[in-house]
Amino acid sequence: MKSLRELYRIGLGPSSSHTMGPRFAAEAFAAASPPAARLRVSLYGSLAATGRGHLTDRAVSEPFAPAPVEIVWLPERSLPRHPNGMRFEALDESGNVIAARIVYSVGGGALLDENGKPDGGGDVYPYAGMREILDETERDGLLIWELASRHEGQAIWPYLGSIWKSMQGTIAAGLNTEGRLPGTLNVPRKASAYHARAQSLAGYFGQTAMQFAYALAVSEENAAGGEVVTAPTCGACGVVPAVLFFLQQQSKLSDEKIHHALGTAGIIGNVVKRNASISGAEVGCQGEVGTACAMAAGAAAQLLGGSVRQIEYAAEMGLEHHLGLTCDPIGGYVQIPCIERNAIAAVRAVDCAVYALLSDGRHIVSFDEVVRTMWETGRDMKAGYRETAQGGLAKIHRLRKGGAHGFQGMGS
Repeated sequence: MKSLRELYRIGLGPSSSHTMGPRFAAEAFAAASPPAARLRVSLYGSLAATGRGHLTDRAVSEPFAPAPVEIVWLPERSLPRHPNGMRFEALDESGNVIAARIVYSVGGGALLDENGKPDGGGDVYPYAGMREILDETERDGLLIWELASRHEGQAIWPYLGSIWKSMQGTIAAGLNTEGRLPGTLNVPRKASAYHARAQSLAGYFGQTAMQFAYALAVSEENAAGGEVVTAPTCGACGVVPAVLFFLQQQSKLSDEKIHHALGTAGIIGNVVKRNASISGAEVGCQGEVGTACAMAAGAAAQLLGGSVRQIEYAAEMGLEHHLGLTCDPIGGYVQIPCIERNAIAAVRAVDCAVYALLSDGRHIVSFDEVVRTMWETGRDMKAGYRETAQGGLAKIHRLRKGGAHGFQGMGS
């Protein structure tokens, strides 16, 4: 498994796979290619299908400014390694290709080259799955976050400190911004109003409303193209910070404890990333919001005093109960249903942690088994349910707006 630095990345929304990753790829190509009269960028599969709503065209154009960039949209074609493929070509004055590169954006801002080689460094953690993590922590009497110190050294903690600072900044920005999100859906921001109303509610309802507000704040900032942290992706970036900020405020937890919780959450996310996928274009939203819920549930269980076994159980439930979740963004925007899903998943993560803490941590389905199930479920999904905006809510909403026949008697 790779470093937590490659799971938690700070960047601009609205999508780690459709915005952040393509921008990184364009910047790398711009730095490596010779001076060009113009550029041509071909976007394939899911990148083309929902690229306009995700601002992919802007992400792959801006690094080449002032050179003109031609965008070729190819939603019906896919390159062999991943649905999020792109081809960069540098052209001379006569239109001849002087440099070219194929890149895949595989989720969380990570990239693969044409030969399947990932960007970044090699493996840092020696684990093939959660089973090995549990074995090591039990054998050596460690907590999961201590494995980050063991394999990444103490330098990982200042890095996670910067990640937490960025997450807090995004929450603050989202809570203090009103208006509507960019795009044709005309979606109003709700975080500020929800936060104000939450403060007048007591007990469970007030706590739930506060979690909603924090998750909405981050997800709305992401949808507006603001700075967020992939956790594990931009589309699911509201879950982990909402849960950690809520628990810190409720229990007056130190930043150090939050950094350790980020370490645990990151290791959980890395297991999913290694053995399945965090890309909505590859496995649906179960790979994004489902993984984020698992990460947040495990972190919450730790902060609430859970054992390693209880942490694993909470994470397993967080992912298990998102199995089959499709990625069907209306209009291709990371707004509907994405923003609400972050809010609901944040509350569910805390519920999973509490449920696990009521147990002794023993359960039948292991985290590794649910990760494998998620992978197989995602591969069985039709392409329309994997971030193409051609199925699910995106399709039904489009047909309803178009006045299609056959919708009599259906709910709104």
